[in-house]
Amino acid sequence: MRILIFTICFCLVIVPLTAQNSAGDAANIEPRFIIDTPTAGLLKRGAFSLESNFFQDGGLMFGLYAGALDRLTFGISYGGVGVIGKTKVNMQKLPGVMIKYRLFDESEVMPAIAFGFDSQGKETYLDSLERFTIKSRGIFIAASKNYSMLGFLSFHGGVNWSMEKKDGDKDMDVFLGIEKSIGQELSLLAEYDFGFNDNHGRAIGQGNGYLNTGIRWSLANGLTLGFDLKNVVKNQKNVTFANRTLKVEYVRTL
Repeated sequence: MRILIFTICFCLVIVPLTAQNSAGDAANIEPRFIIDTPTAGLLKRGAFSLESNFFQDGGLMFGLYAGALDRLTFGISYGGVGVIGKTKVNMQKLPGVMIKYRLFDESEVMPAIAFGFDSQGKETYLDSLERFTIKSRGIFIAASKNYSMLGFLSFHGGVNWSMEKKDGDKDMDVFLGIEKSIGQELSLLAEYDFGFNDNHGRAIGQGNGYLNTGIRWSLANGLTLGFDLKNVVKNQKNVTFANRTLKVEYVRTL
């Protein structure tokens, strides 16, 4: 809890004067992810994002992302479990890397389309299967389309091929997502990962896919807080209720 409070206070201290928001009707920062699934959104050139995710088993993951070019965003992330609490700390072996390039910008008819690679999985790393609890996206193609309807209404979707295949499931995966702004500062999120690459062999998925929901609140300029309910349909064993996670994101343009 003290790490979460420190992260929020740190962002509030260095927050810039120029308004930047990634949730609500006033949002002017493109979301790069719904919850776990990618979008076609990018950071603006010269912008960077600091992110921290808090999840079960004392888990904590930090990420740093930057807009290198108008069409290119890249980042690096690292985390583990047991970071918060008194159990043994178990960090992931290698940092995750992400790179995304936008192939086509959004038009009145066509969605924005981006191509990328992301090696960062979510939650606990399972050494016996050489994969994360939620597999990394690997190579992905994502599309996003925005509409004006009592604020913003955004639809997202895509396909991906994860590099985490040691569990015997090498299938392609498909994902969908939606975001709706509520007032100037809030957005509601939902995504569904079909889990086609997590239901065969020694995979831990049960064939129901992964349904995640969340809320984002633009607390201050560039600072966004998020609360998520993940795996609502209990697509893994020993899940009695959806996983509750917290996210803190700070975006600034140089």
